[in-house]
Amino acid sequence: MGIEEKAGNLGIVTTTLETVVNWGRTNAMWPLLFGLACCAIEMMGAQASNYDLSRFGMELNRASPRQADLMIVAGRVSRKMAPVVRRLYDQMPEPKWVIAMGDCAACGGIFNNYAIVQGVDEVVPVDVYVAGCPPRPEALIDGIMMLHQKVMREKINGKKEAPIRIEHPLVQVK
Repeated sequence: MGIEEKAGNLGIVTTTLETVVNWGRTNAMWPLLFGLACCAIEMMGAQASNYDLSRFGMELNRASPRQADLMIVAGRVSRKMAPVVRRLYDQMPEPKWVIAMGDCAACGGIFNNYAIVQGVDEVVPVDVYVAGCPPRPEALIDGIMMLHQKVMREKINGKKEAPIRIEHPLVQVK
């Protein structure tokens, strides 16, 4: 019984190894939840039944960095919390990606003082920035879709592209 008999009239599908590997990575991202402020409520809302991140293979939210490959930093990061964020990032297996959710995670937001890190990119490399205060669940899902597109363009050698900034149409930028 050869491949011709098993496939029937379906024909043969050809693709590259990079395409298959990246397809698997995008459809099985497991996020490490790192909610620090009000953005975490919107992140939880994106997981709920109205928006359902399970459609994108993200039904398993991990509390352990060793089982996650996507860190969603939602909210402001204090100077005291920054070493913890870095330690969790270092414990994640490769390949790993980071989404900075909200203005506080992206640039410190309205908290321009000594106690708040002015952007989580000072601590960990960020792949996608999602704007808003707090961003709606639709904006987070849009950011995840942009990350999926970025992962699909990655090469197997692990070289990453520049970060992506997202301004969702529902978020008023002034």
